[in-house]
Amino acid sequence: MIAIGIDVSKGKSTVVACKPFGEIVLGPFDVAHTSSDLKELAESIKSLNEECRIVLEHTGKYYQPIARYLFALGYFVSVVNPKLIHDFGNNSIRKVKTDKADSVKIANYALANWDSLSPYDFEDDVRLQLKTYCRQYYYYLNNRTSLKNNLISILDQTFPDCNALFTTKKLDGSAKWIDFAVRFWHRDCVTRYSRSEFTNIYNNWCTRHGYRPSDSKASSIYDFAKSCVPSLPYNDSTKSLIRLSAGLLLDNCRAMGDMIVEMNALASQLPEYPVVMSMPGIGPAMCPQIMAEVGDIYRYKDKHSLIAYAGVDAPPYQSGSFSSAHRKITKRGSSNLRRVTFQIVCGIMQRNDADDSVYRFVRKKQAEGKPYYVYMVAGCNKFLRVYYGRVKEYLEKQS
Repeated sequence: MIAIGIDVSKGKSTVVACKPFGEIVLGPFDVAHTSSDLKELAESIKSLNEECRIVLEHTGKYYQPIARYLFALGYFVSVVNPKLIHDFGNNSIRKVKTDKADSVKIANYALANWDSLSPYDFEDDVRLQLKTYCRQYYYYLNNRTSLKNNLISILDQTFPDCNALFTTKKLDGSAKWIDFAVRFWHRDCVTRYSRSEFTNIYNNWCTRHGYRPSDSKASSIYDFAKSCVPSLPYNDSTKSLIRLSAGLLLDNCRAMGDMIVEMNALASQLPEYPVVMSMPGIGPAMCPQIMAEVGDIYRYKDKHSLIAYAGVDAPPYQSGSFSSAHRKITKRGSSNLRRVTFQIVCGIMQRNDADDSVYRFVRKKQAEGKPYYVYMVAGCNKFLRVYYGRVKEYLEKQS
């Protein structure tokens, strides 16, 4: 048997082939992630004429070109968590960090765990695209928070706390106060008119932008503007600054709305989409996210594997006569899956549906006096068990 360890980096990888007892039969050498170099690597592996197992670290997206190429050729490929390689002992107290040394360490790990290596979980194109969209969605979500805070900080110098005047939100994630700030970017945009004039201007603005006109709301805004004390002057430079910041935020919100539509179009091509959409607490925004993060349900051995992948499991901690009754979750799995699951459980609790098993379970833990995060994480654990059971049952019926 020959273990092939590949230390992956951006654009290239370092490859070594080892036999038991430390015998190196090939390499170490560098391979670029190009079709010609990958073809040469495949021919070199084939020339060994022995059973080979190829092991790589799960390093972001860099491992995918070489893993997918070799998997498509029929080789046994295993992609392992980098922490497993890091914690694997190489029988040395010296600290050596080079690509060649890392590839040898990966090969030795493969030899030591030959029978327990998990085969590469090849994702189809739809699931891969859906996960990529979700990663971009999270990136835009973080940007939206930054852009929103930036706009508020500028408005606090022209129309303080005007963002607190409205609670209306649109489906694309934008809000009424953002549209309001584009038109009434300074308190003088309100106070320069009389109360009746501003009321007419405000109601016409509401009609054009699809909001409900209200004389009483216009009057309260007028009184609020009268009490504000701005620090930036009422001029074209200030107007340009605020409208630029608001425009960036609105563009971000529109882009996120378009991404949700595309994510649902991709998710609808997967067989479990109908049953996931029917679950309480899941709508058009959360459905593609939970499907992307969980992936193919058949890659999990059982529901406990899914819970462990999410990192919301609390493994036993026992030594001698001591056995801990209060344990923390591992957080060793997918942080994105934990976040999406937590958001779904929050949505379930807001619905107050007594017929939902997750809702009843969380309320039970809450009645026992558990702290907030304890019963909410317990709800995440419960939801993942329900998700696993319903999706697997649905897929088995369909097949």
